[in-house]
Amino acid sequence: MYAESWSHLCGLLFEESWQEPLGRFRSHYAYKGLSSSEYMLTTTLMRLRGDFPAVERHLIRNFKKYAQRDVSTIDSLWNWVALAQHHGLPTRLLDWTYSPFVALHFATAGHDLGHHDSIVWAIDYVGAHELLPDRQRKALREEGSDVWTTELLDAHVPTWEALNGLGDGEDVLFFFEPPSLDQRIVNQYALFSVLSNPSRTIEEWAGVHPHLAKRIVIPKELCWEVRDKLDQANINERVLFPGLDGLSMWLRRHYRQVDR
Repeated sequence: MYAESWSHLCGLLFEESWQEPLGRFRSHYAYKGLSSSEYMLTTTLMRLRGDFPAVERHLIRNFKKYAQRDVSTIDSLWNWVALAQHHGLPTRLLDWTYSPFVALHFATAGHDLGHHDSIVWAIDYVGAHELLPDRQRKALREEGSDVWTTELLDAHVPTWEALNGLGDGEDVLFFFEPPSLDQRIVNQYALFSVLSNPSRTIEEWAGVHPHLAKRIVIPKELCWEVRDKLDQANINERVLFPGLDGLSMWLRRHYRQVDR
């Protein structure tokens, strides 16, 4: 679907957010913004190329080995994977956000803004979790939660082998909230996705379950209006990346000459 205006875009992002049982507007979607509509939802692990699934455990093992002195309190697979993803190690995780405006930021923060269409992906994480195997679906319901935590995953999907073995040939998709490792995680309202098959993409999963996924394209002619309105709403690098690095990123973009 294509956004025709700022107001139309906001409508697309927030549609289906009314939850009758709650009597509240609470979206079930996780959002991810990409600066080009041609970009694929490939994981950083996939970008290693070659036999990348075979090196997954080696990456995490060595990350734990050399990071141990700084993060010795971490004691679980999923906390380690979340920490590794947060610091740029190639993993099978993808970053998402509960906030459609944060997703819009990442869709419109590129240096070549306005030269091509941007995109926001939206996945219904509640619907995705309804497709989980019985044991995991029951565990989530008993927890009274719509998304997983690292602690809950450790209890019910504690190893790579356990994750890879789920689904009986079907791809299984989890969304989980990382621990609040730093203020960046908190400010970005972040969550991660993980597929049971590291060789598969979210696009492939969405092709099997199209009713649970949306692609909202922001035409290049609209991108600068979206960017300026996000800046006025204080959705920018200074807020989403707290510290001097984020401040510098924001100022560099804010004062850049616009090339329309």
